[in-house]
Amino acid sequence: MLKLDFHPSGRHFLQIPGPSPVPDRILRAMSYPTIDHRGPEFGALGRKVLADIKKIFKTEQPVVIYPASGTGAWEAALTNTLSPGDHVLMFETGHFSTLWKKMAENLGLKPEFIGLPGTDGWRRGVQPDMIESRLRADTAHDIKAVCVVHNETSTGVTSDIAAVRRAIDAAGHPALLLVDTISGLGSADYRHDEWGVDVTVSGSQKGLMLPPGISFNAVSPKALEAGRHARLPRAFWGWQEIIEANKNGYWPYTPNTNLLYGLSEALDMILEEGLDNVFARHQRLAEATRRAVRAWGLEIQCQDPAVYSPVLTGVVMPQGVDADEVRKRIYERFDMSLGQALGKIRGTMFRIGHLGDCNDLTLMATLAGCEMGLQISGVKLAGSGVVAAMDYLAQAKDTPSLKVAA
Repeated sequence: MLKLDFHPSGRHFLQIPGPSPVPDRILRAMSYPTIDHRGPEFGALGRKVLADIKKIFKTEQPVVIYPASGTGAWEAALTNTLSPGDHVLMFETGHFSTLWKKMAENLGLKPEFIGLPGTDGWRRGVQPDMIESRLRADTAHDIKAVCVVHNETSTGVTSDIAAVRRAIDAAGHPALLLVDTISGLGSADYRHDEWGVDVTVSGSQKGLMLPPGISFNAVSPKALEAGRHARLPRAFWGWQEIIEANKNGYWPYTPNTNLLYGLSEALDMILEEGLDNVFARHQRLAEATRRAVRAWGLEIQCQDPAVYSPVLTGVVMPQGVDADEVRKRIYERFDMSLGQALGKIRGTMFRIGHLGDCNDLTLMATLAGCEMGLQISGVKLAGSGVVAAMDYLAQAKDTPSLKVAA
């Protein structure tokens, strides 16, 4: 039998910023028998899932679903819209924007990576004015696409995508807008159509509460038109054949049937709660977490309150404290996983995930584990973050009332 928790009792607290815990309701749906992916029952499932996922992206345009991780959807976004040697403007906000830029290089594109200097850019969001300035200078329109990350999972920053679209429009530039919201979708408000995004990339294992293995491209008419002329090699990732098969609820290859069961159930859960309620819950839990961090006397990784993430919070350690050692103690003593810092800020902070199937008591247990772990690691705390978070959550006004039978 698989041993997935080395601790002798209790459940493991998976409080990394994705993959997030998979609710029992979704696990049960995924356990149903696999059906014929060419049969009528599957067609009905496919049509339902394809219609409901549009509501999460807030789009009327096609959403392409891949049996792949978010990295695959990154590649799909680039290969369906661009040609070898194309100039792409990418903005550095953290580890995942850096990895997307590396992929662009590997595909034979010419990414130009702009951002704030040093690690400061990993503590703030995308700067639309820098994008506008660079696009205004590109009078020949050599830049074919602007690529940004909506919710940067490595730092806890949620950038203003509407402002990026306004910057592109203000520059009068025809570049496509490609956005990664792998960790934002279903947790942070996102509006593919309203914000004028051409390709939105996302994945299943964050706010959608599924295991890894499904990813998405929401595509605009402008992106589809660009795809007719794009010359980067693509076969499996090609949009047109998939969109054509999707009209009847099918795929041109064998889809991951049981994950689609789970996706159907996840979409039901989100839509039953209501998107606005989901977003409010994430904002409430994020604010409680930030109040805890401040009460501890520690820094939040994101330094701009306007772009605080509702998905995760980065907790910066005092000078000389190894964040990975703190995480290790918390895991060993309290059976809880926290996200490690990535890339050039590794060891300086840890990340608390408060996304997906998370509620007030789940968060309080998480913060208690963090506080005890910080104490036994010798980190001097100014006060109790647990008490600060409890006080805030107890007074929160946006908690939905629950009616139960007498």
